[in-house]
Amino acid sequence: MLENTTPPKLIPVTKWHEHHQYPPIGGLRHLIFHADTNGFKSCIKRIGRRVLIDEVAFFAWIELQNKQA
Repeated sequence: MLENTTPPKLIPVTKWHEHHQYPPIGGLRHLIFHADTNGFKSCIKRIGRRVLIDEVAFFAWIELQNKQA
């Protein structure tokens, strides 16, 4: 049976600043470009050429980065 779960909030990179002040779009693009080496790949969802950021995964990734430091 299906559970009542809400889908993750996916935010287009170009609209990130409408939801959060940090990081700026240029910073997100840098993270996306280096996603294979910095672990940010878990935060990215791609639909064709469109790149979306999974908001919950992003903040989990931030916490993980803080624990590793």
